[in-house]
Order: sequence, then structure tokens, then C-alpha cells
Amino acid sequence: MNSRTKLVCTLGPASATPKMVRGLVEAGASVFRINCSHGTTHDHARGVAIVREVEESTGLALAVLADLPGPKVRLADVHPDPYTFRPGQRFELRAQGPPDVNGAATTYPGLAGDLREGDRILLADGAVELTVIVVEKDMVVTECVRAGTVRSRQGVNVPAERLGLPPVTDRDREMLRQVLELGADLVAQSFVRDPTDIEQLRDAMGDRRVPIVAKIETRPAVEDFERILDVADAAMVARGDLGVELPMEEIPLIQKRLLRAARIAGRPVIVATQMLESMIRSPRPTRAEANDVATAVLDGADAIMLSGETAVGDYPFEAASAATRIARAVESEGAEYRAAQPPCMHAGEAAAVAHAAASIVAEDSDVVAITCYTTTGRTAALLSAERPRVPIHAFIPDVDVRRANGLVWGVETHAAGRPDDTDQMIAMMDQALRAAGVAADGDTVVMAAAMPAGRTTTNMLKVHQVGLMEV
Repeated sequence: MNSRTKLVCTLGPASATPKMVRGLVEAGASVFRINCSHGTTHDHARGVAIVREVEESTGLALAVLADLPGPKVRLADVHPDPYTFRPGQRFELRAQGPPDVNGAATTYPGLAGDLREGDRILLADGAVELTVIVVEKDMVVTECVRAGTVRSRQGVNVPAERLGLPPVTDRDREMLRQVLELGADLVAQSFVRDPTDIEQLRDAMGDRRVPIVAKIETRPAVEDFERILDVADAAMVARGDLGVELPMEEIPLIQKRLLRAARIAGRPVIVATQMLESMIRSPRPTRAEANDVATAVLDGADAIMLSGETAVGDYPFEAASAATRIARAVESEGAEYRAAQPPCMHAGEAAAVAHAAASIVAEDSDVVAITCYTTTGRTAALLSAERPRVPIHAFIPDVDVRRANGLVWGVETHAAGRPDDTDQMIAMMDQALRAAGVAADGDTVVMAAAMPAGRTTTNMLKVHQVGLMEV
């Protein structure tokens, strides 16, 4: 049995085979991430094809999440490679030109125009810290504050609020075109700074618009998170670059605050980066990593994401299994330690119905499941945000929407037709619950849907006895 907290696994050389993807599904994965910062178009196409092959063989709806590179600044080549910094040494970040022992170019020629004296620059996710000494035309002269070693093409982190790169780069647009043609179900947008970034990416999608996951990894995004949630379909607490841009001691509380805000907004949220990092090379996680996964679950994450653990690690199946086992144990035994349920805002009929459904479940121990019929998946997300004690079974006609719901906590999706009326809708859900073994005759379920059938807003709530249809 899988956990109600969903699992996102990153595809890579360690996992891009039908056998391994099938194993990851058995371990609990419902969403597969393609990291567009790495690999070729052929690699990405192969990954999508494998997921679709496994989807067909298992009968499960599996989602592909394409993670765009975003406006990330990187070093060009360094010399020597790897390059070791010494405390106090000067190092030049140039607009162009070959590398030498005194400096190297970056992938962003306009970097000098965005920086000023005293700014902090981090290389390779914080392995090296530099301070800007002087800015000269198209070159930034820095001094090494914290020594370390970097390699070619590693990241250059500067204050995001002043970075002049566009939120959707030319490379993003080309990658977006490719992954939409490949059939990606979700797109993650890197280095989001404000709501207009999301709107630009959505406009770039053209006719095929898929849900956007806003990656929160900059200070401006943290400060503007509520408004970002208004336009994004989901969010990701991307703790890698977030932990570089902000003081590390702030990240745990920021994570809790962001998860709470997403719950209030009814938006799915993923917690990512170094969840089980040691399992890249070890078959068991550390105690600290187990606690990290458990904390994310208790904080209310809809999903947790594995990156290098499944992309390049030696133990991808074991990592996925460990994440699921930890989440399942916390869900079954840790109810008293979970983050408090945020207040219901009752913003519209659907939210009020979702809150009422969860209230009925809380008060009636005989209820075994909540079901909903939804064409957009929004009702399932609102029900999920209430974190009911019973599973949510969402009946969804569109396979793309079923796949995207692989991110939503506690939701199991089912294929569905388009009923002619409300009675047909109820009968369809009743029959499917019995066929799937979810409920038996006489069991009590709570049903949420639109009435009359075809209405776009959920406004009906029914306490239903399975197998006892009204005549």
C-alpha cells in the first residue's frame, strides 16, 4: 500500500529503463521528473516513452513533470578543472573569453550590470563564497571569502531580485516546446520571482496549456508566495538554491510557512532537494534524512521529490521504497504531531463542500472514503487540502487531469465517462468503488460533485450507502 503523500522520482541514467520505472511505481512513485538542465532531447523523449509504456502495462495514471532550467547563471569552463579557490584570492567573472587561473566567463554576459560592490556570490551551491570587490564594465572582480573547489558549468548564485535575466529564457522556450510535443503533463518553472513570471510561461505554452509548478528558490518568491499561488497550479519548495540564497537556519521555518500557505490556497506543494541524499551511494538513509522526510509529511507536503537518489544513484528503488515507508509510518502513527489544519476560508461553493465533506468524515467513523467527480481536478485538490482521514477517490474523464493529480495528497484517480445526469454519476461511482474493492455493499461514503451533471462548480454533497441506489 502506498503512502497518501505522493512521490516524485527524477529519471536519469540510473532509472531510465522500463524495469526500473516499473519498480519505482511499485515503490510508490506516481510522478516522474525530467530535469531539462541535463540530458539531450533524445534522453527526454526516451524517458517519456518509458513512463507511457509502464503506464499502459500497469493501468495507472503516471505523470511526467518537465523541470525547465530557468534563468540560472553558470560558470563557463574553468582552468584547471576542477578549480580550487584559496582564501583571500582575487577571481574575475568575465563576460567572455577563455579561462585561466585568474578567472572565467559565465553563461550570462550581462552579469556585471546586475552586481555592485559588497554583493555576495556563491558558486556550486555554496561550495565557494565570493565578495564583489569592484565592477569593471563587463567584468566582476571578486575576493574569495570561503574556499572550496568548483567545476566547469556549476552554478553562480547572485541576489535574485537584481538578476536581469528574463524569467522565461530562450532556452526555456525551446525546452518548453520540446517537452509539450513529448506530452509532458506538468511543467516546473525554475527561479520564479513573482506572479508575472508564471503568466509569461503560460502564455509561451500556446494552445497546449498544462499545469505549472512554481519552484520557490528565491527570496522574492518567498516574500510573494501568496500571490504566486493565485496564478500557479502547484508549488515546489526547492531547498537547494533556496538554501543558498537565504540563511540555512531560516529554511526549516520557511518550509513550514510555505506549506501552510499552499494548504490554505488548496494548491499541491512538493518538498524537494536532498531528501535522502546519502542513498545515492548507500542502501539506507541516515537518521537525519528519515527525520527530514517525516517532517515534510507532518508539515503537510502533498509530495516529496527524489533527485539524484533516483537519477544517478546506486539504489534508486531502495530510495523510493524508503521514502514511501517513512511517509506511510508517519501518516499511520503520527496524526497527533501533524501541523494544525488551517482555517477553512470557504472561498466559493466548492471549497465549502470540501470542508463539509471532511467535517462529516471527522465526525462519522463509519465513512470509508470520499469520492468526487471532477473534470478539472480542482475538487480533488480542495478535498485533499482538508486532509481527511479516509482516502479520496476522484473520478476524472480526462487522462491528462488524472495524471496531474498524481501530485495531490491522498487522491486516487479513476477513469470515468461523462454521465448524462446526477443519478448516473452516483451510480457510476458506486459501481466503480465496489469493482475496485474500495467499498462493499452497505459501506458509507461521502460523495461530492456538481448538480446538475455538467455544471462546472461542485455544489452537491451526499452521504451514500454503497450498493443501495435510490429508485
